[in-house]
Formats: sequence, C-alpha cells, structure tokens
Amino acid sequence: MREILGRRRRLRLRRRGRPAQLDAALTCATAWRWPVLPGVGLEAAGGRGDRGRGCACPDPECAVPGAHPFDPGLLAATTDERMVRWWWTNRPTAPILLATGGRAPCALSLPAVAAARALVELDGMGVRLGPVVATPTRWSLMVAPYSLERLGELLHAQDWVPSSLRFHGEGGYLVVPPSEVGAGQVRWERAPASDAPWLPDVGTVLDALVEASSGAPDGGSRLAY
Repeated sequence: MREILGRRRRLRLRRRGRPAQLDAALTCATAWRWPVLPGVGLEAAGGRGDRGRGCACPDPECAVPGAHPFDPGLLAATTDERMVRWWWTNRPTAPILLATGGRAPCALSLPAVAAARALVELDGMGVRLGPVVATPTRWSLMVAPYSLERLGELLHAQDWVPSSLRFHGEGGYLVVPPSEVGAGQVRWERAPASDAPWLPDVGTVLDALVEASSGAPDGGSRLAY
C-alpha cells in the first residue's frame, strides 16, 4: 500500500512540473489511446497590434485561427508517448488536436447557445452523454467512432437535420482542452472520466438532437443560432 501511494504521489509531483498542454496531450495519447497532434496555434502576442492575435499559418484570412493542423499534417497524429513529448516540449502552448474517426472518438458540434439548450433538453430526455468540449462559439458532443457510410445512412433516415450541426468524423479533427485558439479558450463542459471515457452511439445522440430541436412555437428549431 505504501508503495502504491508513493507512486501516485511521485506521479502527481511530475505532473505539477509539466505544462498543462503536455500533460493533457499525454493523457489523451497514452491513457485514452486517442491520436493527437499539435495545432498550428496563434501568432505571438502583439503580432497584430489592436487587431488581436491571428493564426500562425500563412493565410491572413484563416477561418479557424490556431485551430487546425499545419506542420505536422493530420496524418501525423499518434499515440506514441515519445513523439507527443517531443512536440509539446518544443511547442508547449500548441493547441491539442484529436484526429477523429478510426478507433478514436468522433463528435457532433453546434453553436454554443444552441448546445447549452440541447444539453438541458437531452438531460431531460434521459439521454446519457459523453464528454463535451466547449469553446465560446461552439460545443462538441463526443461520440463513439463511426464511419462516413454509417453517418450517411443516419442522415438519410432523418426527415430534417438542424443546419447548425457539424460532424467531426473519419479524416477530421477536434480541438480539445486546455487549448487556446482564435475562438478563445477550449474547456470541458463535461469532462471525460479519468480512466476510460465512455462514448455514446452517434445515432442515439443525433436522434435526440433532432427531436430536441423540433417543436419550437414558431415552427422553427429550438436549437437554431
């Protein structure tokens, strides 16, 4: 027992000395086996003066500042501890990108205001949700891996799907906490379990979101922007 407590104490001490980004990236890669890679990140402070910090990529009109792969590319995502340590040792503030699909989690995202309403609706319906990633503009509900074929079948079976929904599946990516991107700080609205995060089926969440979004008094969507 003393040996176990001693190991846990040493582990906590090591984590205290590590940057938050590295610690979180290692948890994703080694504890949860989620493939990750560093995002491009933001310009150095003061790079744009009063205009704020933009994306560190060469595109001055980047639509998702800091929140996308650049160098390395998405195919470099890995669960290898040595690679993850090397990346975030050299770029300690780089956003953490989860490569979605395959054996990794996928996600459905919608605007932040609509998502907050959706979580209340889904909780009321008794739908069990997994981790939820939040930025000031959008929230992402993480789900079990699905193929593009499965997603196509699910969407085809629906009479209507909220236009504000986005899907992060095979070949995609998702920024996870504690990253900072152009949209602001990324955080857990609902954090994963520390050992093995549970993920709901995409069909269950999609059906529930469609049901929760219908029936507004004016005939529109309760989960609109």
